[in-house]
Amino acid sequence: QLQLVESGGEPVQPGGSLKLSCRISGKIANNYCLGWFREAPGKEREGVAVINRNVGDSYYRDSVKGRFTISQDAGKITVYLQMLDLKPEDIGTYYCAARRNYCSWQNLLASDSFDVWGQGTEVSVSS
Repeated sequence: QLQLVESGGEPVQPGGSLKLSCRISGKIANNYCLGWFREAPGKEREGVAVINRNVGDSYYRDSVKGRFTISQDAGKITVYLQMLDLKPEDIGTYYCAARRNYCSWQNLLASDSFDVWGQGTEVSVSS
């Protein structure tokens, strides 16, 4: 079975940077999509970024474009979320998720289209 484990979340100051990691283990096919979602306390889960595993094309929600970058290592075992210029509105539990098919930007709006989820890692942004 496919498993995802996130790490890297921690408190940072506004304007700071953070890099999250999602380690993939188990069976995963080349046409899977990997995504990052976040959930602030009392708020709905929202898509942050997605990447198609085999070709590496990616999509971002508008509020993080130009600040966040989703990527994966050469072996496609780890997916990263590099976050720059963090803002208080970026807080929340960040989840890595896998979808058993390709993603488009629309999958940012459809967390229920993802099949496997990690446990989450907490990100807080405050001065």
